[in-house]
Amino acid sequence: MRLPRASGILLHPSSLPGPHGSGDFGAGAYGFVDWLVQAGVALWQVLPLGVAGAGNSPYASPSAFAGNPMLVDLHELQACGWLDADDLLPDAGLRDAMVDFAAVAPFREQRLQRAAQRFFERGAGDPRWADYQAFCVRHAGWLDDFALFMALSEAHGWIDWADWEPALVTREPQALAQARERHAARCDFWRFGQWCFHRQWLALRGYANARGVRIVGDAPIFVGRHSADVWAHQALFELDAGARSTVVAGVPPDYFSATGQRWGNPLYRWSAHAADGYAWWIQRLAATFELVDVVRIDHFRGFAGCWEIPAAEPTAVNGRWREGPGEALFAAVQAALGRLPVIAEDLGLITPDVEVLRRRFAFPGMRVLQFAFGGGADNRFLPHYHELDSVVYPGTHDNDTCVGWWATATPHEREFAAAYLGVNGHDIAATMVRTAFASVADTAVVAMQDLLGLDSRARMNFPGQSSGWWTWRLPPGALTAELARLMSTLGRLYDRTPPGRLAWPRG
Repeated sequence: MRLPRASGILLHPSSLPGPHGSGDFGAGAYGFVDWLVQAGVALWQVLPLGVAGAGNSPYASPSAFAGNPMLVDLHELQACGWLDADDLLPDAGLRDAMVDFAAVAPFREQRLQRAAQRFFERGAGDPRWADYQAFCVRHAGWLDDFALFMALSEAHGWIDWADWEPALVTREPQALAQARERHAARCDFWRFGQWCFHRQWLALRGYANARGVRIVGDAPIFVGRHSADVWAHQALFELDAGARSTVVAGVPPDYFSATGQRWGNPLYRWSAHAADGYAWWIQRLAATFELVDVVRIDHFRGFAGCWEIPAAEPTAVNGRWREGPGEALFAAVQAALGRLPVIAEDLGLITPDVEVLRRRFAFPGMRVLQFAFGGGADNRFLPHYHELDSVVYPGTHDNDTCVGWWATATPHEREFAAAYLGVNGHDIAATMVRTAFASVADTAVVAMQDLLGLDSRARMNFPGQSSGWWTWRLPPGALTAELARLMSTLGRLYDRTPPGRLAWPRG
């Protein structure tokens, strides 16, 4: 499905400014939407909105369905009467310049716990009680397993769920019933957090949509090993008799790493998914589209073929390619949900079968300008090879900033880029942004760090490095009227439709 010719900004909500150590769904988010409208930008692209996992990564979540309660706006909880003003006083350990997860996570969870306690003390006397109950019923298909999984993980000190009591590992009904009773209060807390996340995010999304701004979400292809999904649906994953992964996901040696990337996610048992008509995937994508308008599917090539690494291997070098579900999965999804606005992250080693699969369902692919200058004039990432049904980025969350990229680029990359773009590197970020806007690609998305011309200190992630990332925050006052005018001017020059005039495709 082709997307309208438009522009977007890539900025995760955790990177927004705000008083409680990380961005959230509060005033900073609404102000950002207002700025997007002023700037003539019709798309807001976010990273996965799920609970952050190992290394604080949104791509290693303990659930493919649950949202991150750390994004909940605490001021709204006060407005509901569940927190006091003193609860919102910023903690000395919280910082504006970056997300210090070690300080932010306990601060926010403690406030969420206080709010939950007051909410449940009021029970049916709270005007929102019926809405909470309806949410729990509507999402019971994943919510109950998630709440119990998180409660049990806490009770077991976050060890691998395969090391829990055997009856819980194998999910014997009596053991599950006893666990739900024993951990009822914590299950309620995790349900409360999900309810707050969903109603706040949907309110924010509604605010954006009403002003013509659409949300581009992100669906990681894989789920975390320690996740409610793997625990609750063990037959859908490549596990042995002891519930351990036999093979794990990753990619072979590439641009980012000489030993490849060993992600460690369990691989899908695609035969089991096929046997039930890909019901789990249909449910997952349906839930994702309840939250966003467009979905970027991460590591799309994994549906054609993925890199299978024996679980005992310490790196990704000794893996092999394994065939994916291909057309069958997306045909089942399309039959159930209709044609969907999906962006295929078709980066890495792309073979003809990946391209055939993407084109079969008319999913726009991705073009990253930082990858364009490492070879010659036949490089598919160069603008003269871009196609209409694609999304162009100067760089993504996995890349260095454009300023940082230029500082570490090879002499060949610098010489080629300078000659091609007609610059000497002084304004490389601004030039890459303008080049993306000028592309024939229907969609141009710019990371906020590149729009601001920031260096490597603002980098969001480094693939293959498991810690120390995802911490960047937008400096207060960075969203100026001058910056909005620049974006608006680029949008007019290159015919990228502003919010409110976007003719949105429907399946």
